[in-house]
Amino acid sequence: MERIAILSDIHGNMPALRAVLDDVRSRSINRIFCLGDLAGKGPDSAEAVDVIRESCERVIRGNWDEFLGNATDNETLRWHQRQLGGERLRYMQELPFSTELRMSGRLVRFVHASPQSVYRRIQPWNSEEDRMSMFQPPGEGGQLADVLGYGDIHQAFSQYIQGRQLFNTGSVGNPLDVPLASYAVIEGVENAGQPAPFSLQLIRVPYDIDLAVRLAEEASMPELEPYRQELLTARYRGLEGGSR
Repeated sequence: MERIAILSDIHGNMPALRAVLDDVRSRSINRIFCLGDLAGKGPDSAEAVDVIRESCERVIRGNWDEFLGNATDNETLRWHQRQLGGERLRYMQELPFSTELRMSGRLVRFVHASPQSVYRRIQPWNSEEDRMSMFQPPGEGGQLADVLGYGDIHQAFSQYIQGRQLFNTGSVGNPLDVPLASYAVIEGVENAGQPAPFSLQLIRVPYDIDLAVRLAEEASMPELEPYRQELLTARYRGLEGGSR
């Protein structure tokens, strides 16, 4: 049986990322996928990008990874761009849109927000039609996924819809359901053409939120107060620099 840790939405929060990677290692899991949004919101985007590049077997592009590379007059975004530098910004914009694998007779696909766009947001309470659209292939000519994992909404969940499994990893660095770092683990038989045991585990990891806030203060990060409130309360405060 193969186990793969699925991370998403790091958002430059290194205390949270270190805590999650320590937990992954404690479970003797040596394969990690990341579903995007490495940077932005938090103070340590450059280090987060470097650690994800070193630690993850596959990384796909999130909405922040895409728009942070665009020219902007927004001072918050420009602050994050300066922390990242040109090479990291190019790396993030050039990340693939999606990735997939066969596990236990299932086609398991990963996107950041939806198969249609890194900006199309689907919540667990959206209509069944909206949620079923998550299993569509990106682009033309692909196959419906049996399992679809994504990030973006910063709220972990798993549900079955017409026999297919939709799950969200939650957020490592900016959870918006409970103030604990979140990630997922899938387990099954990779490349198996026939049905075999398959499992999904959603994992919560405590981390030093006070340290994360202090690092933002020491970096003189813009929009510090809404960031602090999001980390402490796990409620969206609508930072000026961008969306979730």
